[in-house]
Amino acid sequence: MCSPFRKCFLIALLLITTGLPAYALQGPGEFDINRARLLSFILRGQINQNHYSQKPIDDELSKAAYDLYLKQLDGQKRFLLKEDADKLEVFSTRIDDEINRGRLELAALGARIMALRVAQVRTIANELIDKGFDLSIDESIETDPEKLAFCKDEAELRERWRKIIKFQVLSRYLNLLEDQEGEQQAAAEKKEPLKNVKTVEQLREEAREKVRKSNIDFFDRMLKETEQDHYDRYFNAVTRAFDPHTNYLPPQSKEDFDISMSGSLEGIGATLQEEDGYIKVVRIIPGSAASRQGQLQAEDIILAVAQGADEPVDITDSRLRDAVSLIRGKKGTEVRLTVKKPDGTRLIVPIIRDVVQIEETFVKGTVLDDAGSGKKYGYIRIPSFYRDFKHSYDGEGRNSTDDVHRELATLSQAGISGLVLDLRNNGGGALTDAVSITGLFIEKGPVVQVKNLNGRVQILADLDPQIDYRGPIVVLINKFSASASEILAGALQDYNRAVIIGSEHTYGKGTVQTMADLDSNLPFINLDNYRPLGAMKITTQKFYRISGESTQYRGVVPDIILPDRLRHVEAGEQYVDYSLPWDTVDRTSYSRRSQSDPDAQLVSKSLARVRANQDYNDIFEEAERAKVRRDRTLQSLNVEVVRKEREEEKRLMTKKTGSLHGHGAMAADEDEREEKQNLSEKERHQEWLKELAEDPYIGESLHVLQDMTLTAAPPSLAEQGAAKPSAYSRP
Repeated sequence: MCSPFRKCFLIALLLITTGLPAYALQGPGEFDINRARLLSFILRGQINQNHYSQKPIDDELSKAAYDLYLKQLDGQKRFLLKEDADKLEVFSTRIDDEINRGRLELAALGARIMALRVAQVRTIANELIDKGFDLSIDESIETDPEKLAFCKDEAELRERWRKIIKFQVLSRYLNLLEDQEGEQQAAAEKKEPLKNVKTVEQLREEAREKVRKSNIDFFDRMLKETEQDHYDRYFNAVTRAFDPHTNYLPPQSKEDFDISMSGSLEGIGATLQEEDGYIKVVRIIPGSAASRQGQLQAEDIILAVAQGADEPVDITDSRLRDAVSLIRGKKGTEVRLTVKKPDGTRLIVPIIRDVVQIEETFVKGTVLDDAGSGKKYGYIRIPSFYRDFKHSYDGEGRNSTDDVHRELATLSQAGISGLVLDLRNNGGGALTDAVSITGLFIEKGPVVQVKNLNGRVQILADLDPQIDYRGPIVVLINKFSASASEILAGALQDYNRAVIIGSEHTYGKGTVQTMADLDSNLPFINLDNYRPLGAMKITTQKFYRISGESTQYRGVVPDIILPDRLRHVEAGEQYVDYSLPWDTVDRTSYSRRSQSDPDAQLVSKSLARVRANQDYNDIFEEAERAKVRRDRTLQSLNVEVVRKEREEEKRLMTKKTGSLHGHGAMAADEDEREEKQNLSEKERHQEWLKELAEDPYIGESLHVLQDMTLTAAPPSLAEQGAAKPSAYSRP
């Protein structure tokens, strides 16, 4: 018997195949509109059946999808004219009709318009480069596309590109000049003459030719985009209109996703996403080449990619897979990323590609001695909630719960008076481990609530009454603590089991996604010729704390807020387009350790220390400077002004201290960074201990623990809990 789904599909398929225009009947390997219509139908079915929000596919959703589509098409407003945007605007309330009826027109129109404008701009760019630029004129370029409108005519488009290319030439010239000055300084220190010193005119001409070559590659890559590429972006815009974590992954992107999940990918070790025409860094993988180098961070935008000393390739307005193919490479090779920081500053980040250092991805712990009090405190860093599900039943797989348990046993034997749990930059992982690690610190009880699209709420609880550690706990968080990290921090806060300190809020990702292989949703065998269709990542559940509050959107608000160099960076669900809202469910039944929140004196003492601490004063000042830089979106095109700005940035870079964005200070000198990357395992451990000792946030965590122990006697070893057998594993 045919299911309703199959009946609907058959009707839709009949509508698709009748009256098909001749241009859609194309040869093998070319774009097939029937495949796009089929994909549209399957995506709609997946969303209607499985998405948590149950949003209707109507005009409101169409407006959101159109907004995302236009940003993907020309987010920087460098190609489309106003008349083009007006032609596309009529589809702003029609996307729902396209998806529901299978008559797809917007993506094809967008592809045709973009191909025309890219070819036109390529000609304009070549003419502008031939003409040259006066770098001494006082003028500026607006770098924030939100403050720009689409150009009204070709003359305005030409003027916009004149400034774009002028800034490219200016930047390239200053890079060449600084490189030559560095070589001259190195030669002077060796008391050797530098050969082939170039004049200013020669450097500027070289910069112009390098920009010409870079732009040739850039426009060629854009003109190679197929109609299928445009439809893939269109489908992704439709899915993202439901929430930021619901995405369509075309076959190549699905393959990239599978490779990255297998852990076999050699490269820099960063999770990237395409957003509004930019390639943005979402997460740095612990133990990766990027993590060890230290300069690339979440929320950075990658503007260009260079292979070692080769010319950088502009990846603005590029597809994610094109950017990934440029950044990915063999172990031991160098990639240089031109990066735009959240505060607007630009930086060239050199990274030697490497595999992830596995040990750096695992839980690490140590004993921190406090010279003032003579007490010992435990420190455990949880970089992610990892679990080897494949080997979890044969006792061979490693997981974060067992690793935390082992560290706690070691620290308890050392007689610690308090514990710091560091969840900074922990992007989440296995929900199982967030629950079971919480259970190491509570007797038993609920940890998190999970709600599905049908409104059913499941309570996940720790059922083991044994406690690994009973003493005082401080949990360190920042804006990039997300998902499972927020569950652990939120549960310990709800039980009043720990004091949470750090950024103003965590990331606020309180949703669960599942992957759907779209090939498995083909209802008829005779449609196999349309494979592969790719996959869909879809939001199916939402997290809630045991207090009933969602971790979505708002995140976890700490008990003690500390100054953060990235305070003004708009990182988190509340800053992402069309994220799901914060809401509540019923509170569960649980017992707080005490009915009062952390002592007000605890907060006031911390505030007094922070105000008197020069490290925090420097961090606060850097945050305010960063805000000024971020808000100042007009970029000078005068070479002397830009050079002074660069010199000031270099000066400030050497003053930056460690921040909640990472662990320890950023190495400002390239030789120092290279030296750090080549350390032995023992030397890396010593360097890590040094970073912990210099980290002001860990220092304040220890002060808070001292304040906490003043009101209660330190727990005995028996109270802290005896070590459990090494084979112990929570399900």
